[in-house]
Amino acid sequence: MIIAAAALLASLGGLRFIENGAIRLGVDLDKGGSIVYLARHGGPNMINSADLGRQIQMSFYSGPVPFAPRGKQPAEAWRGLGWNPIQTGDYFGHASRTLAFESGGHSIHLKCVPMQWPLNDEPGECTFEAWFSLDRNEMKARCRLVNHRSDQTQYPARAQELPAVYTNAPWYRLMSYTGDRPFERQALAELTNSPPRSTFPWVGFSATENWAALVNEAGDGLGIVEPGCQSMSGGFFGTPGAGDASSSPTGYIAPNQVEILDSNIAYEFSYTLVVGSLDEIRSTAYRFAPREAAPSWRFKSDRRHWYLVNARDAGWPIRGALDVTLDRDDPQLIGPPGLWRADRARHLKIRAAFKCHSPKAQVFWSRFDSQGFSSAKSLWFDTIPDGKMRSYTVDLSESPEYRGGITGLRLDPEPSGAPGDWVKVQEIGFR
Repeated sequence: MIIAAAALLASLGGLRFIENGAIRLGVDLDKGGSIVYLARHGGPNMINSADLGRQIQMSFYSGPVPFAPRGKQPAEAWRGLGWNPIQTGDYFGHASRTLAFESGGHSIHLKCVPMQWPLNDEPGECTFEAWFSLDRNEMKARCRLVNHRSDQTQYPARAQELPAVYTNAPWYRLMSYTGDRPFERQALAELTNSPPRSTFPWVGFSATENWAALVNEAGDGLGIVEPGCQSMSGGFFGTPGAGDASSSPTGYIAPNQVEILDSNIAYEFSYTLVVGSLDEIRSTAYRFAPREAAPSWRFKSDRRHWYLVNARDAGWPIRGALDVTLDRDDPQLIGPPGLWRADRARHLKIRAAFKCHSPKAQVFWSRFDSQGFSSAKSLWFDTIPDGKMRSYTVDLSESPEYRGGITGLRLDPEPSGAPGDWVKVQEIGFR
């Protein structure tokens, strides 16, 4: 049964555990239900809790920067984070408030009001909700952010931590596959934010098999698998090898997606934690290997991880299309990072209605061997800018620069926006 927050905190205390004979998971209801314990059955806890910014927890970012509600100023060290509710608590030591908790068998459901990390005792105008379940040596998670912000501004997209994972010092080796031949059992990479290991910031990397792990010297530890999420960050802070949950040294991993978080959005993501060897972690990721040779995105009810630059859309909820206002210079729609072979995905289909002063649009792509967007890696195509929905097909192989591994797309609906211009995009992808 779900227990109201007041009764929960009075009668149940902070820590709640589930286990299945293979692994044990612990959440702290005095810290928003963040994960503070994960271990093999009978083994040591791998999760660091040296302060309220660690644990395994949800953490989201948006504007404004700085975020100073009612004139309350953020801590100077974190001023650049902007709007940043996190599941555990704030920088000043105020814990998030658990609203509901349910546990049965090998599963947990919980809900909390997060705190704004940079601010002193400032609850977020949002709720976090999570569902955790155990299956063999895996913990499966589904997480949800529901915003009810009074500030209804659509702020620019920011990279999110989905989630933030902090391990204890014995699990200090950051491992993943970062090459252009994913799901072929190619050699792994050890990633460092060094020299020395304690140097900030964390290293960003492209996890082309959608997983990363923090392991000990023997190659055993904790991995995270997040299908469809290729951008990750991580590293290690402090002296590796010795330390418990209260010690300062810590490893870090966060899968990242760049997202617009509307004032009223309901945003969900899922991931799997794997306790085991690198081979066990990687084998779990292979179960989620993409079945299609190249991606397609249909914008039925969400943005599918696409975001906007120099443009804004109609906001949440998404109703069958990205409805984008083009009244700024150089408007752009940018897709999530991925990896596909150019020779298997030549014809890009765009289903859209253009109402623009220019009858020209441009598609850009990023390559594994040439990251980032440039005019050299782009093609123009003609549009009919009368506001009617049509299908356009762009043969990207017409450009000699469309080759090898492709890692991302960008659509510029017109070279420069103008008042009254717009585009509605139902679908982008390869069929």
